[in-house]
Amino acid sequence: MNKTIRRASIFSLLLVLAVMVRVTWMQAVDGRALADDKHNRRNIIAQYANPLGDIVVGGKPVTGSTTTNGGDLRYKRTYTGGGLYSAVTGYSSQVYGATQLEGIYRGILGGTDPRLKSLPDSLTGKATEPGDVITTIDPAVQQAAFKGLGDKKGAAVAIDPATGRILGMVSTPSYDPSKISGGSKADGAAWSALQADKDQPMLNRALRAAYPPGSTFKLVVAAAALENGLYSSIDEKTVSPNPYPLPGTSRELVNESASAPCENASINTALQYSCNNVFGKMAVDLGQDKVRAAAEKFGFNTDSLDIPVRAAKSVYPKGMDKAQTALSGIGQFDDTATPLQMAMVVAALANGGELASPHMVSQVTDGNGTVLQSYPDGESSRAVSADTAAKLRKAMVNVVDNGTGSNAKISGVEVGGKTGTAQHGENNSGTPYAWFVSYADDGKGHQVAVAVVVEQSDAVRSEVSGNGLAAPIARAMMKAALKTG
Repeated sequence: MNKTIRRASIFSLLLVLAVMVRVTWMQAVDGRALADDKHNRRNIIAQYANPLGDIVVGGKPVTGSTTTNGGDLRYKRTYTGGGLYSAVTGYSSQVYGATQLEGIYRGILGGTDPRLKSLPDSLTGKATEPGDVITTIDPAVQQAAFKGLGDKKGAAVAIDPATGRILGMVSTPSYDPSKISGGSKADGAAWSALQADKDQPMLNRALRAAYPPGSTFKLVVAAAALENGLYSSIDEKTVSPNPYPLPGTSRELVNESASAPCENASINTALQYSCNNVFGKMAVDLGQDKVRAAAEKFGFNTDSLDIPVRAAKSVYPKGMDKAQTALSGIGQFDDTATPLQMAMVVAALANGGELASPHMVSQVTDGNGTVLQSYPDGESSRAVSADTAAKLRKAMVNVVDNGTGSNAKISGVEVGGKTGTAQHGENNSGTPYAWFVSYADDGKGHQVAVAVVVEQSDAVRSEVSGNGLAAPIARAMMKAALKTG
């Protein structure tokens, strides 16, 4: 082969290689970028060209699909039960995108996830049958929470302490995702109304609203005191003047009831009567670093708590002076917690001090029911020792049997709880919140942990009661979880 032909051959080969590299780049990189572009209408058309897969609760789908009245989007999403499951499913809309489980598993539910395609389908580009998302939600617990909250503004979460399975998650006021799933004028009007609603029905308060936890946080402070040896028994008297002078200020930390036996009260008595002076002083005695370390073992200050929907961060603050540390010890100052976070605290105590990773999806399957991905139970971390957990469960039972949590009692079942009231704003003058956190154990191997918060924007602080507003909701959820009738 002469030199000219050889050079021409090499040049031609380089051109072919260059074309192959460019085509591969366009398919693998530019093509994927185009496919992921939210403004690419071809993606929306493909998403709604066929019925979507389903989100399943208790073995039954709570979602569906229906044909549209024309246009290039053949189907739209439907939802069973209106707003009952919106805090779980989120929404899937032809116009406004998708959120929560609908958004996270959009590829599975729309049939575009590569795991759904067989090799022949991948080669031919044939449309694949969508998959399903199987949740851990118990419909009876969900119904109990939704009915209990009713027209109140608030949220409720129930967790199986041993497995971390989320059995119920409700946020109210709720909304019907079906009304915004299409592209009609009615859907647009419904969307605008939801966005303008001052009560924020589209806010998932169970996961995304972080409230001051109030007296429910006293469980964390008590755990820190026992774990760090500040006190060795829940019946040991503390050193707690009543009222407690806040260090470095002229203010005093007082209690709701002037007649409560809170001076130098034991942890058991202090939880029973929710003594602010005891836990404010206890937080100062421990120091903020030890309280923070205890809180973080329960999940506070975690930036990426995914269940798989990401929860808002629950915060125990840094850089406080002693007076602020005292207020943080009673769940005020800059403490914040989601209902999910407080359910995790109680779940860990109910589970012998082990915090099982919370999750609300158990499996993702293809259209034939073949499991593509599982989320196993049991992954856990130790929040407190088994001894500390047992002591605090005993104290929580005393709160229900003899203290401020009487409305959570269930006949024949061990129930432990803690009430809480809190406020945001300057001098705690903002919206008052009523909390109740609890666990129930039927003695037959079945447990449930619950957190309920109720916002009372039109009530004065003295009229807000965790026992009156939140405990009956928690009781109904616990009964539903344990199937106690």
